[in-house]
Amino acid sequence: MTQRTANDGWDLPTPFLIDHAVAREDIDGLGHANNTSYMRWCERVSWAHSESLGITLDTYQTMRRAMVIRRCEYDYLSAAYADEPLRLATWVVECDEIIRIVRRFQIRNAHDGRTLLRARTEFACINLDTGRASRMPQAFADTYASVLTPVPEQRAPNRPS
Repeated sequence: MTQRTANDGWDLPTPFLIDHAVAREDIDGLGHANNTSYMRWCERVSWAHSESLGITLDTYQTMRRAMVIRRCEYDYLSAAYADEPLRLATWVVECDEIIRIVRRFQIRNAHDGRTLLRARTEFACINLDTGRASRMPQAFADTYASVLTPVPEQRAPNRPS
């Protein structure tokens, strides 16, 4: 189930959310979800959000343009275990309306609200026929710009002199 809600303790307001349960296949030899599972979960909520906005794989094929990952940063904060209920959140936090968008992600335990992961991913638009960077279609620019979530500026911590 997908939904947009108020902040409810999330890092940013109005996250796009989906629920997910950790599958046994996600568990590695150390008894917790493998790091690659967190990456797949971010991909899953990213696609769910884009699809809810009307940008689907079919849209990519029709327009011969796609948003592909250029750079990712993952901060793993806590382990996830089999059958643990999760809430996956994403926000579009930057859209230059030319080539790139940036998404932020947060994964939390659905029972206690503990944050398990924070991530940031930069996407670039490519031409599917050439594989090269290409100006995003106006439909992409308009759609992603319409759901931008402003990120408050972080001030440097005060340091005693």
